[in-house]
Amino acid sequence: MTASTDLPRARAKSLADISKLADPPLGNAPITPDRYFSKEWADREWDKVWTRTWQIAGTQAQIPNTGDWLTADFGPETIVCVRGDDGHVRAFYNVCQHRGMPVVSGAQGNAKRLLCPYHGWAYDLAGKLKVVPDEADFVQGSPCGKLNMVEIKCELWAGFVWINMDNDAAPLRQFMGPIADQIDTYPMDRMVRTHWVTIEGNFNWKLVQDNFNESYHVPFVHPQTKFVMEYAHSYCQFDLYPEGHARMFMPGAGPTKQLRGGENETLEMLRNELEFWGLDPDQFRGGKTGEIRKALQKAKREKGEEKGFDFSTYHDDQLTDHWHYTIFPNLSFSLKPDGNIWLRARPHESDPEKCYFDMWYMTLFPAGTERYYSQSMSEWVDVSVPGPHIQGKVHEVSAGPGIDQDVSVWEHQQRGLHSRGYKRDYLAFQERRVRYFHQNLEKWMAD
Repeated sequence: MTASTDLPRARAKSLADISKLADPPLGNAPITPDRYFSKEWADREWDKVWTRTWQIAGTQAQIPNTGDWLTADFGPETIVCVRGDDGHVRAFYNVCQHRGMPVVSGAQGNAKRLLCPYHGWAYDLAGKLKVVPDEADFVQGSPCGKLNMVEIKCELWAGFVWINMDNDAAPLRQFMGPIADQIDTYPMDRMVRTHWVTIEGNFNWKLVQDNFNESYHVPFVHPQTKFVMEYAHSYCQFDLYPEGHARMFMPGAGPTKQLRGGENETLEMLRNELEFWGLDPDQFRGGKTGEIRKALQKAKREKGEEKGFDFSTYHDDQLTDHWHYTIFPNLSFSLKPDGNIWLRARPHESDPEKCYFDMWYMTLFPAGTERYYSQSMSEWVDVSVPGPHIQGKVHEVSAGPGIDQDVSVWEHQQRGLHSRGYKRDYLAFQERRVRYFHQNLEKWMAD
């Protein structure tokens, strides 16, 4: 089996490539509604996509020491990742080779060995079976050294533990393509998971990824953003990568150019950030809110070091704008100067009309700072207090006011896809990331 890659790549020393890519050929084949509820389609997705793509199991911060382990649920499988005596992190199917009992239970822990709680079979931290009770009683010979835990691919990158159930899968950085170097411009390995929410929803996972692959919905689902974000597609940049991933640059720290009025709302929503960086919000009154973005970039560039940030690998636009990546098949990063909104949908273990939606917020604390006011989450966070894992169904738990607006759409849309009155999509060009996602999904499923 393939051992994990535990030597992290040095963070980028140069600026990210922001050049616009030429759009690949895009067809107009129907995105048929059955793919959102067909059990046959979901079964093929499991075989063709979920068991062959790189997924994030957890954060490296969860398993810093020898014997630390974490589990990750994906569809019907649970994977356990453990840091071995040699310091390497390995991933295994969480199942004892005796009679199928999970070896560990819970989200994370520490163990000197992986001990099946049913009959006491004991595996070392490299997954090798070392001890079984009544070893001489097995007429077919001792299982020790023969029936080891089944290992899968595991790599560490960007502060995360990544897994892949396909032994023939390409290495992680090859799978990520050029966006790996772009993401490396952010100190991802220093970000702390301060928010961790999982919502079980009555909607197919692809509705989540569709949503984060377009900004056409933003003025209607997130009307408050018009005061602090440029969502008009003509002012944003979209890039589609051969590996199936996509990128969007969306200007921030100021109102959309389409806005008329709203000065008070803009200044109030940006007040905390402006004052943190030594800017007086009132200086932007009288029709000057359009000047905030450049002024904030200048202030962050000048005062970043004294505030405890290293912005040396950022373009000026990264200091204010939203750099949003959708990573095939089911992951979204929305990168900020001081953190990362991390969004993911996981397939339900049996029902294609359900999924699990995960929201993490990864906060970049200024150097030497224990507490920090997160601008994106609008609350104080503490570096020494890990974000608790909050779990529930739609309307039972919150992923934050902005993301909750997205969540509120998907169950209604899932029902609408069953209508006899709906046959197929009709997409605007600005929704081409949705088209590209489905073309790549179909390509993977045809292989």
